[in-house]
Amino acid sequence: MTSEQGVQGKLQQLAAPAGRILIALIFILAGINKIIGYTGTQGYMESKGVPGALLPLVILLEVGGGLAIVIGWQTRLAALALAGFSILAAIIFHNNFADQNQMIHFLKNLSIAGGFLFLFAYGPGAYALDNRSSSSGPNDPNG
Repeated sequence: MTSEQGVQGKLQQLAAPAGRILIALIFILAGINKIIGYTGTQGYMESKGVPGALLPLVILLEVGGGLAIVIGWQTRLAALALAGFSILAAIIFHNNFADQNQMIHFLKNLSIAGGFLFLFAYGPGAYALDNRSSSSGPNDPNG
């Protein structure tokens, strides 16, 4: 193994947890903000035709799913759930394509869903709890 391959391998290992943190952070913070602004969020959901009674499940998915992604636990399941959530949120809450800001939010949600689908397809990568029970070793990038 050349020095360049060793550096690339180490960077790939570090990219996995960094990527998980970066993609999950928006959901963790959004979930916390929904707790802080619970009533307002519930009202906004209802104004879009979504029952406000679903808010606890949304918060659980955003915070719990986000944290699961960060630590690499049940990564594929959490990634698939958050991908579906991102697509639904885009369709329900960001469907006014005449508003450029809403179009950007719509496309952002689809992009995030794409990232989650990569996690679903290829696993959490290195430094993930999912790898602890893997016979491949603790830092198996294939999760």
